[in-house]
Amino acid sequence: MGPLQGIKVIDMTSVLMGPFASQSLGDMGADVVKVEAPQGDLVRQIGPGRHPEMGPIFLNTNRNKRSVAIDLKKPAGLAVVRRLLADADVLVYNVRPNAMARLGLGYEAVAELNPRLVYAGLFGFGQDGPYAARPAYDDLIQGGATLPHLISIASKGPPRYVPCAMADRIVGLTAVGGILAALLARQQTGRGQRVDVPMFETMVGFVLGDHLGGLSFEPPLDHGGYARQLSHERRPYRTSDGYICALVYNDKQWQGFLRAIGRESLLQEDARFASFANRARHIDFVYGELARIFEQRSTAEWMALLEGADVPMMPMHDLESVLDDPHLVATGFFTTSEHPSEGTVRSMRMPMSWSDTVPEPMRHAPRLGQHTVEVLEQAGYGAGEIDALIAAGAVQSVATSAGAQGKAP
Repeated sequence: MGPLQGIKVIDMTSVLMGPFASQSLGDMGADVVKVEAPQGDLVRQIGPGRHPEMGPIFLNTNRNKRSVAIDLKKPAGLAVVRRLLADADVLVYNVRPNAMARLGLGYEAVAELNPRLVYAGLFGFGQDGPYAARPAYDDLIQGGATLPHLISIASKGPPRYVPCAMADRIVGLTAVGGILAALLARQQTGRGQRVDVPMFETMVGFVLGDHLGGLSFEPPLDHGGYARQLSHERRPYRTSDGYICALVYNDKQWQGFLRAIGRESLLQEDARFASFANRARHIDFVYGELARIFEQRSTAEWMALLEGADVPMMPMHDLESVLDDPHLVATGFFTTSEHPSEGTVRSMRMPMSWSDTVPEPMRHAPRLGQHTVEVLEQAGYGAGEIDALIAAGAVQSVATSAGAQGKAP
């Protein structure tokens, strides 16, 4: 089941950006075959785990996939990939396009093999610019997309990266949209196509949607930047016993907030608070005054007061308290299940839902080469052929890698 039931995806991605995109496709019901090198996806090694090469980031970026370990340096291994592509609907990769071309898996070669294939590449830079051949990582793209600069302005401190792989995940989600659009177009034309998803251009557009500001005009009206988001005072408010996240934004919310704290006259007494435009012009002062007000009550008191006044607010969670958030508990966002090799693991479900095409229960993140034999059999390989490929080192099954996995197949 799932809205993408019947779609076969060959996933030649690793680390985070590509695997996050292909996991989303798998969550929606696609059959995702993850092609890994014999040493496995690098991200398998990140973070604590019960067994080698089954770390938490890998577990939470590679569910709903089947793992096939193939040595692309061997001609027989490449032949296996080409056979898998012959009846696939989507190929997703995240190495530089020239690397795919060197393997003989450039778009023209693959399209000749399977004209219906959607050929999706996630890489650093658009291929028509001088950065085309450069490698790229999340940190580099954050820097190029101005995020550390904006954080420096807002914090009045040194430039810093956002402490999550924001670029990887945003580009991954963007790729999902592009892939689905290409699949829809294929229904009309019968043909697949190449889809390029460059990190740099995607993230510059994402960030500057907020911060291009007066640079949207020629000549410019200012130096860019969205003042409210860049205010030094835009941060969780300290309360008498902790912190709270609140946003008193429009006129109705300000009226309700000031009424609740007994200061309704402020909108008439101080022009800086009188309208949305005035508050925006004096945002540092307004946020600073709110910070002083919030220090006067406890977090629990503010939660009750703001909810009663219909002012948007949220608790400021840490990495442990968010697991017990009552809304996430009620919606079943976090789930625990028994992984066949890793024991009890916690996962996060896909936030979207469908009324008709409900995806089936989750397939756990695979061990390296766990599904090699299964996938090759489905591709038409006989038992003798598979044994020969394993013996030659062209492919690897979980049986031949059990020692590295720390778990018998």
